[in-house]
Amino acid sequence: MLLKNIQEWTLLLVIFGIISLVGNWVNYEIVPTSAIPGMIVLILVCLAGFILNHIIPINFPSVAYIALIGVAVSMPWMPGSEKVVEWTSEVQLLALATPILAYAGISIGRSWADFRKLGWKTLVVASLVLLGTFIGSALIAEIVLRMQGII
Repeated sequence: MLLKNIQEWTLLLVIFGIISLVGNWVNYEIVPTSAIPGMIVLILVCLAGFILNHIIPINFPSVAYIALIGVAVSMPWMPGSEKVVEWTSEVQLLALATPILAYAGISIGRSWADFRKLGWKTLVVASLVLLGTFIGSALIAEIVLRMQGII
C-alpha cells in the first residue's frame, strides 16, 4: 500500500514540478535547466514528508513534516546545505503556488454537491473569511510598503 501511495505522490509532485518549472520560466525568465535541481530537491523533501506522515503513527500533518525536513536540510551546519539553498533559490514561490492553487480549485469544483450540503451559512462564512484575509493582507502590505518608503 505504501509503495502505491509513493508512486501516486511522486507522479503528482512531478506534474506540479513540471508546471512550476514552466511558470518559473515564463514569469521569472529562469531557464528550466537551472531550476531543475531545486525542483528535484523540493519534490524529494515533499515526498519524504509524505512518507514520514504515513509511517509515523502520530496525528501530525504532512505539511509539518515537510517544513521540518526543509528547514533541516537547509541549515548551515548540514552537509550540502549550501547547494540545497543555491538550487532551491532558482525556484520562485509563486511559480510553485500556481499549480497547487489550480489543483485546489479543481478539487473544490468537482465537489459542489458536497459543498451545497453544507448550506448557505458556509458560503457566508467562507466569503467573510476570504474578505477578511484580503483586507488584512492589503493592510499589512500598505503598512510595510509605507514604512519602507516605497509608496
